[in-house]
Amino acid sequence: MSYNVQAHINGEWISTKETTNNINPANTDEILGTSPMLTKEDTLRAIDAAEKAYPAWRATPAPKRADILFKVLQLMDERREELAQALTLEEGKTIAESRGEVQKSYNILEFICGEGRRLNGETVPSEMPNTVAYTVKEPMGVVGLITPWNFPVAIPVWKIAPALVTGNTVVFKPAPQTPWTGELVTRLFLDAGLPQGVLNLVMGGDQDVGATLVNDARIKAVSFTGSNAVGNLINTQCSNRGAKVQCEMGGKNPIVVFDDADVELAAVATAQGAFGSTGQRCTATSRAIVMNNIADQFVERVKELAGEVVAGNGMDEKTSMGPSIDEEQMQSVLDYIDIAKNEGAQLVCGGERFNEGDLAKGFFVKPTMFDQVRPEMRIAQEEAFGPVLSVIRVETPEEAIEVANNVEYGLTSSVYSNDVNRVFRFLDKIETGITHVNSPTMGGEAQLPFGGVKATGIGHREMGKTAIEFYTELKTVYIDFTGQARESKVY
Repeated sequence: MSYNVQAHINGEWISTKETTNNINPANTDEILGTSPMLTKEDTLRAIDAAEKAYPAWRATPAPKRADILFKVLQLMDERREELAQALTLEEGKTIAESRGEVQKSYNILEFICGEGRRLNGETVPSEMPNTVAYTVKEPMGVVGLITPWNFPVAIPVWKIAPALVTGNTVVFKPAPQTPWTGELVTRLFLDAGLPQGVLNLVMGGDQDVGATLVNDARIKAVSFTGSNAVGNLINTQCSNRGAKVQCEMGGKNPIVVFDDADVELAAVATAQGAFGSTGQRCTATSRAIVMNNIADQFVERVKELAGEVVAGNGMDEKTSMGPSIDEEQMQSVLDYIDIAKNEGAQLVCGGERFNEGDLAKGFFVKPTMFDQVRPEMRIAQEEAFGPVLSVIRVETPEEAIEVANNVEYGLTSSVYSNDVNRVFRFLDKIETGITHVNSPTMGGEAQLPFGGVKATGIGHREMGKTAIEFYTELKTVYIDFTGQARESKVY
């Protein structure tokens, strides 16, 4: 299979002389196709197109904008398998996981479509007689959307859809590792009938394309998902020029297992969270904080579950874990494994790449678990973004919560316990934007906010009704119907 990806600017699909190969991470011998490398000038043309299209799109009634998104929803339903297969081939996750991501994207889009009829402000009583006061939500203009490779369908959808339904125009930059799915997502919106210039797709390097998006004064807001290093830089650059910015970044998510918990349920959830999607999701379980009197039982069961993982090409229905996205990411994971060994963590299983048979052609790391991890170790503090789990033993629930909070991130967490008092104390004290009780750390529903605290997130949350807040500005209106001058008040 070969698919040569194109960019899209001002209603035209374009190719470039300079391209980069799109390689299957499960089999590096397979080149899936090529993707274009746009220049700064190309990116400026995309911004020009979005700027030109903005007035007419803003003037389009929100329910009419939503009608187009409903057509996107229909097209997504028709193209489910095409999206899932492209996702698996270029990103590596299993076909079951890819189908699940497409379904989540569908759910998100379904919810956002309804916001076209729910862009509500408020009517607020005025302290002055014969005066009506209300608020209204308005679009901002051109927005730049920069998305990662690990959820190349869902994350673009949950950024593009709210941006469009609120009346903004978009320049969209997918991750260079997943250009194919980026194009397919863009085609959904364009085939549904978006006017020319409303949605533009750009691809290429961070300097030529990414930096241009972030620093152009016509880009009124930037939404980014990715690493902390890049996100913090984007935040600084946008803040310096007064642009709105939203960054969803790293996680170091704990599952906390108290000694009254169902150990089997906790172990299964831990294995799912740590090794599912190859650990390449911001909500992955990277720390298991377990009370010492049940830790041996817990570790042994997770080890058994790790041994049941079937690594391989995601297109094989029997595969339960795919590869790292590319060689650089695989090497980063292996480096973190070496760091953990050198710090004195006890390797329980895994700890190396697969070198046997066809797996040697891909970027496969064995499901890895370390025991006797100390909270201050780098493997307990830094995001490896791979199938690597650290088990930290504690003596009390209070110590468990303290250890859980002792990282710079705060995306998601989970607690396993059958003691309602322990659960509520955990919920009160845990420093994460999302938390789960007796369920895994990953997952989120379309109608609920998604995001974290501390170094995980900057700006508004995504998904749910809160998604709308980032893409709108709030205007307050006072209407005086006295027909006469009145004494002003100075506040």
